[in-house]
This record gives sequence, structure tokens and C-alpha cells, in this order.
Amino acid sequence: MKAHRVTVLGREIPVRSTASDDTIRKIEAFVNARIESISSRLTTADPQLVITLALLNLAESYLELVSQQAETPEVEARVKKILHKLDSAFDTPCLFRET
Repeated sequence: MKAHRVTVLGREIPVRSTASDDTIRKIEAFVNARIESISSRLTTADPQLVITLALLNLAESYLELVSQQAETPEVEARVKKILHKLDSAFDTPCLFRET
């Protein structure tokens, strides 16, 4: 674990992470961009509301990705089945038309 400092809403926050400095900067920029996107639409909202809305938006995105990833094994199984059928078809002797 390494100590890092990130700034969110002008406040410097010490955090510990195994992530690289570059990754921490990307996370910081991503979070700040989400917060800025919401605060630009809610100019009179207090910072706690803006952060809560940003957190809810991020949670929605995260859960959507988790759901998509859960579907991956099913898709992978279907692709393997199709590939097996193709392999079997090519192993079967058949006539080909010469061009």
C-alpha cells in the first residue's frame, strides 16, 4: 500500500492504495469530472447532494457492468458450441465446387 493525496471538490484527501500514481490520477480525474458534470446542472445544490448523485450514477454504471459480465459465460458457451459445430462440419468429408 502506498499513500496518495487526491483532491475532490477542492479538498485534499489522503488515501492508501496499491494502485499506481497514474491510476490514482485517472480515478481522481474521473470522479471530479462526474461531480463537475452534475454540479454544472445543479448550480445551487450543496456539495453533499452533488456527491450523493455522483455516487448513485457511478453505482448504476457499476451494476450495469456487473450484469453484463454475468452474461458473459452464457455468451462464451454459445460461441464455443458454434465453433464446435463449425469444426465438426469441416471434419466431415464433403464435395466442394471448384471455381
